[in-house]
Amino acid sequence: MDAVAVSLAEGLQLRRPRWRDALLMAGMFGLFQALMPVLGWVLAFWFADEVETVTPWIAFGLLTLIGGKMIWEGLRGDDEDHTTPTVTVRSVLPLAIATSIDAAAVGVTFGVLEVDVVPAVLLIGAVTFVLALAAVFVGSRVGERLGRWAVFLGGGILIAIGVRILLG
Repeated sequence: MDAVAVSLAEGLQLRRPRWRDALLMAGMFGLFQALMPVLGWVLAFWFADEVETVTPWIAFGLLTLIGGKMIWEGLRGDDEDHTTPTVTVRSVLPLAIATSIDAAAVGVTFGVLEVDVVPAVLLIGAVTFVLALAAVFVGSRVGERLGRWAVFLGGGILIAIGVRILLG
């Protein structure tokens, strides 16, 4: 749900998202939501306790920085200067990592519960992809109506998700 909420927040900024942008965003979120449990499953045997205590802080830091940057950019420009953000792997990667890092903890339980990992992560990735893709377009519709305020709302959503992850 974090990835879906971030997709919605990013969609708020995009006046009319291109399919390429929406597919890139949804693909990155789906990929990382699928990969992080695998990483957690692999690393669980080495240092599960350390990973579990640090990941909320990493996610909080990344989402707060990105959300704060969005709000700062919204404060700096006026409606005429506000341009649609460019969606690139570089811009989506920190969001994909921040929203999926807590999924590594899910991977730790895979080993304990003897879950068949491949079907589980394929399902996680596919569901995240579909929901994130829809959220980008829903967010853009709302963003069209909110105008410049969409940037503030999107930044606020990212910071709120970071706080929620931190508080558990």
